[in-house]
Parts: sequence; structure tokens; C-alpha cells
Amino acid sequence: MSTDAVPQPGSAGEHLLQDMYGTQDRADRFYQEQMLDVLTPRMVEFLGRQTQMIVATADADGHPDASVRFGEPGFVAALDDRTLTWPELRGNGVMTTLGNLVKNPWTHLMFLDAEERIGLHLRGQASIVEAAVMAEDHPEVATRPSTGRPPERWVIMRLISSYIHCRKHFPRADAPIDWGTDDVRAKGGDYFGARDTPSPWDVPPTAR
Repeated sequence: MSTDAVPQPGSAGEHLLQDMYGTQDRADRFYQEQMLDVLTPRMVEFLGRQTQMIVATADADGHPDASVRFGEPGFVAALDDRTLTWPELRGNGVMTTLGNLVKNPWTHLMFLDAEERIGLHLRGQASIVEAAVMAEDHPEVATRPSTGRPPERWVIMRLISSYIHCRKHFPRADAPIDWGTDDVRAKGGDYFGARDTPSPWDVPPTAR
């Protein structure tokens, strides 16, 4: 994939404050070394162990919502290296998350693994898929054995970016937390194998 026409990742607000506070070089290193537009094999393996995720959405007016989803290990499944899915179980009927997705498909997922003391962020655009359609299109996922009521529907998210949530501020019982450290090992290093994975913005940024 050519990188010539791909803009540097990050919002206009991010870049404004990076310039204002002098953190642009540090941010650029993160974008180039840790942010991807795919799921690495290590990310897929990580997702296969997770039993909860935080899902953030916003409605058409930008009003935000954050919710949590729980499930058996692997309830969030990768369909390929740029697509993932999760089941929507019976809830309270309010449907805030899905209601937001109907009007605004942008979605942010966050996984925090307390045992590994590492996290994963996934951003993308999501759509709702009815259970019958999911069973026909992706039977390897939709027909997996489960306990309790089957999912009423599924969500499929097309990945835009993936990146690490480093471990330096994760709670720990074996040692003090080194708040604000820049030590690479303390932050988790290249936990998800991002540095060896090409990305569309894996080039020095152009002048902003």
C-alpha cells in the first residue's frame, strides 16, 4: 500500500496540543512504532483470552456513551486482520450502544488485561448484524457452543486503528508503580509486535 496519500494518524485536537506542548516528536514515535491499521497475530491471541471489553460510542450529536461487555474467553472474535465481531446478548432493552451505532458507526473498544498488565485499543466503524444473518455468513463464530441465551444479534467492526495501552500505570502488587516513566520495558515494550508490522503511516510525518 502506498503511504504517500495517507495522513498521519491522530485528531486535529491531538496535533494542536502536541504542537502547543512540544510533544510532537514523542507522539510521532508512538504513531509510527505502536499504531497500526490491522490486528497482529499477538492481538488476535490477546483477544482470544479476554472476558470483558469497554465499548465507547456517540450519537449523531456527539453525545458519548461507554458501556462494558462480558463473555467467555474469545467472545470478541477476529474474522480477519481488519475485522472483528462480538455478540449482543439480551439486556435492559434501552439499546444505547446499538442506538448510537445506527446513527454514528464510529466505535472505540478498550481491553484491559489485569493479569498481563497491558491493554489494547481498537477503533473502527461498526454495524449491527442479525443473528440469522451472522449464522449464515460466519457460522464458525455464530454457532460456537455457549451457555445461557444465544445472542440476539451481533456487531461487526471494521478496524481503522489498533494500538497498545502500555502497562506503566497498571496496578501491581509486587512493586511500586513507576509513574510517568519512559522506560520501554516498564511500559510493556512492543507487546503486540507492532514494530515488525507495516502500517500505512509508517513513514516520517510531513509538516503539519
